[in-house]
Amino acid sequence: MTEFIDSRWQDILFRSYQHTSLVIQAVILATVIALALAVLVTTWRPLTPVANALSAVGLTIPGLALLGLMIPIVGIGTLPSVIIVVFYAVLPILRNAVVGLDSVSPELVEAARGQGMSTVAVFFRVRLPLAWPVILTGVRVSTQMSMGVAAIAAYALGPGLGSYIFTGLSQIGNANALNYALVGTFAVVVLALILDAVLALLGRLTTSKGIRA
Repeated sequence: MTEFIDSRWQDILFRSYQHTSLVIQAVILATVIALALAVLVTTWRPLTPVANALSAVGLTIPGLALLGLMIPIVGIGTLPSVIIVVFYAVLPILRNAVVGLDSVSPELVEAARGQGMSTVAVFFRVRLPLAWPVILTGVRVSTQMSMGVAAIAAYALGPGLGSYIFTGLSQIGNANALNYALVGTFAVVVLALILDAVLALLGRLTTSKGIRA
């Protein structure tokens, strides 16, 4: 194992960077999409059960099956990888965003409006800060899930550490098959833990002291 890593450490670092970059960019995009949808859902109440149902059903779709459907449409490479990671990343963030925004007291919102705040100002200065801890929990769950989904993207020749895992599985019986699979899997786990720690710190820095748990 040591020799395997020593001979490929630059490639491992590069693929780790690709993997992390894909997940971070996809989660940021997913957060923006989820927040926009959550605002729409909490504004027009009939959409709430629809959003909850889509979140639940979407998470049951196998990643490989969805990727297989995407390849004939958008081809192989980075694009299908980004699409599939964003799709799965949106779901838990959307659910938590709806719950978080719904939990904001209507009295506080009315008080803010009574002070002359616009709808946009109320959202960014009242609703979003109060709902942020719940939303961030969804972002953390989404990030952990996206690390695994991004590994599946290697099936479509996407970037990241998934290629090591798939190489190991496809070469079972060869000398380095186990090394490929173990290095890829272990690196994904380590990156997931690091990102979660960063998000936990971000939560401490961006959450008002008055509403911290």
